[in-house]
Amino acid sequence: MSDFTPNIQVFCCHYTSQQALSVSPEGLRADGFPAGASINRVVCGGKLKVSSLLKAFEDGADGVCVVACPEDKCHNLMGSQRAAKRAGAVKKVLAELGLEAERISMHHLERGFHQEFVTVAQEMEQRVKAMGPSPIKGEK
Repeated sequence: MSDFTPNIQVFCCHYTSQQALSVSPEGLRADGFPAGASINRVVCGGKLKVSSLLKAFEDGADGVCVVACPEDKCHNLMGSQRAAKRAGAVKKVLAELGLEAERISMHHLERGFHQEFVTVAQEMEQRVKAMGPSPIKGEK
């Protein structure tokens, strides 16, 4: 299992991902961003749907991170709070299915690129490596 590279889907609002996406993939990797992590930029974390987060697992994600603005500093007022509720709903669904609820995480980060963004992805990678591949990957 040591050669397992988790497929981690990181859903970021436009504002928290802005500078991370302006850095080249090589630059992000050099800063420690996991090789198996992909950034999915959305207009606002509040626009994320429970179905979209669950679909990420169906499409092969071993873990999902949602990154939005700090709750009290959301550019779209309550978007990050909506994102947190939806990530929480997916956590409950995973638990009801008998899966590890820790396969999804919610993070409220300041705008712009900083090491905490990379650290969030690294922590998810380590958590997922300990759990192993997702048992709900869709058939190819």
